[in-house]
Amino acid sequence: MLWITRERPKIDRLACPWLIKKFVDEGAQFVYVPYDQVIEKAKELNAVPFDIPNVEFTHYDDQSTFDYIVKKYNITDPAIAIIATIVRGADTDRHDIAKEAAGLWAISAGLAYNITNDYELLKTSTFIYDALYSWATNLYQQRHLQNSPFESLLHEVYNKFLKEKKSDKKKVPDWVAELKAIIQDQIDTQFTFDLKKISTELSLNPSYLSREFSKYFEDLNFGEYIRKIRIEKAISLIENSSYSLTEIAYLTGFSDQSHFTRIFRQHTGKSPSSFRKNITKSKPDTKR
Repeated sequence: MLWITRERPKIDRLACPWLIKKFVDEGAQFVYVPYDQVIEKAKELNAVPFDIPNVEFTHYDDQSTFDYIVKKYNITDPAIAIIATIVRGADTDRHDIAKEAAGLWAISAGLAYNITNDYELLKTSTFIYDALYSWATNLYQQRHLQNSPFESLLHEVYNKFLKEKKSDKKKVPDWVAELKAIIQDQIDTQFTFDLKKISTELSLNPSYLSREFSKYFEDLNFGEYIRKIRIEKAISLIENSSYSLTEIAYLTGFSDQSHFTRIFRQHTGKSPSSFRKNITKSKPDTKR
């Protein structure tokens, strides 16, 4: 069977091919094309489109395409249930639902950055998902320090050191205020964020900035904080403007309406349309 999806894969579009070949069709083949060609090429090649809107194999509510394939083909392997949660968290920026999700996102993004050929990227990613499957099958309950007394001792010493360091009150670095100003400027203009570029502007090492960021920004990592600011701006636009929700999604930097809706619901507990209806109802009727 031939499957087709958008080019430049990172999470779902690499995880799904691995899942299909391992549990659905060992001989499956995959094609990557530009987004606007997927449906046309699917018809031309008699291929199954996946991980794009308005097709069968796609996201449903808060579930990823990987989740749908598991359900569609009744894959009951417990290890796949573990991996599905990790893939879902990485693919929808909900790293809170599986602590491994942030790692999968980082590895996938790094692979995509290093490998520009989609088919080579797919081949390489197979090793990642094979390893993840072995871990989920055999090592899920095992911890790194569990069987290593020496490393456990190092960990204990390190934790003690951290506690001592935390007890020392430190002045907030100057770069924190500068970064807040940069973020605010970006929000009010193009609303794009490049951690590497910002690190250069602040004359900081990107790794240091990424590591230290949460200490001064509400205990959130860079991506979480930016999403929070985006949603706060979206709420302000919903409350104080007549922009459509599609326009608001664009103005707040979301790649598409469905992504905007998912992140908005995570932060507010409501969809943007429901939120707007409640705001409208709560406003006093000024017409007499």
